[in-house]
Amino acid sequence: MENTVPRTVEEVFNDFKGRRAGLIKALTTDVEKFYQSCDPEKENLCLYGLPNETWEVNLPVEEVPPELPEPALGINFARDGMQEKDWLSLVAVHSDSWLLSVAFYFGARFGFGKSERKRLFQMTNDLPTVFEVVTGAAKQARDAAHNNSSKSKSSGKPRQPEPQPKEVKVSPPTMEDESGEEEEEEEEEQGATLCGACGDNYATDEFWICCDICERWFHGKCVKITPAKAEHIKQYKCPSCSSKRARV
Repeated sequence: MENTVPRTVEEVFNDFKGRRAGLIKALTTDVEKFYQSCDPEKENLCLYGLPNETWEVNLPVEEVPPELPEPALGINFARDGMQEKDWLSLVAVHSDSWLLSVAFYFGARFGFGKSERKRLFQMTNDLPTVFEVVTGAAKQARDAAHNNSSKSKSSGKPRQPEPQPKEVKVSPPTMEDESGEEEEEEEEEQGATLCGACGDNYATDEFWICCDICERWFHGKCVKITPAKAEHIKQYKCPSCSSKRARV
């Protein structure tokens, strides 16, 4: 039995994925069966996600401390006191917390170091949460990414550099002084749209991303960021800013 306990980052992540898939089934495709399993007349019940992508509603273990962290107790008591949608969302939030608890319990038990813990968190964080799947937030995010992949910045602001309208502005050359000033302004604005990596000018058919730290713009290809990858970045740090923070 001991041999089945996950010991590496990959094994712990696979355990996490299996349990997560089981929980998502309970709260989506098997929701009627799950609802019926949570009888408020029974004792404290818990929703367990199992590594083989199945789920079960059961009483908590009696041993103290338990072999693994336990899910939230008594989810059945709230079933009839809330809207079903809200109840499922609440169970989903607690399920997400439990999944991370189990994963990092294994990490602590088998002595994962800082880099292993970071890698484990990154792998789990790349997946939508159970809550996001159950509430439809994950699908909305995918749809938004599909519709705005070439337009929206990771923080929700436009990905295209702001000076773009200035580049298409044309003014009649009636007064030399005014047109000269506008040309200078245009040059200044265009200067702000140079790629911080390669130094080339902004082009409308290319994907750009802005560093949230130094606020410089970069060609996505220069910093190896695709529109799809950018949708998962809450705060983008360019290579220069990342290396500065790492040395601190």
